[in-house]
Amino acid sequence: MVNHIVCWNFKEELSKEERIVAGNTIKEKLEAIKDCVSGAVSIKVKINQMESSTKDIALISCFESVEALNAYQVSPEHVEAAKYIKSVVCDRVCFDYEE
Repeated sequence: MVNHIVCWNFKEELSKEERIVAGNTIKEKLEAIKDCVSGAVSIKVKINQMESSTKDIALISCFESVEALNAYQVSPEHVEAAKYIKSVVCDRVCFDYEE
């Protein structure tokens, strides 16, 4: 199994309402990909609700193999989601590991 974790912060200029919309849109777009990519075991998006966190939103996903993760990253659904995500975030941190 390959775990793929990505965290972002929203752009500073987004209002509270825009952040809520952006978070829900990211969640909707990314979680829908699970049914489109072979080898995707789970895809969950969590929106920060705690002041102790230093990131606004996180993707926590698991794939059957490195090949499945690679297929996810180039899938049309992911490419479309990434375009939107880049329009509303200012940074990205990624951590991938095998179990």
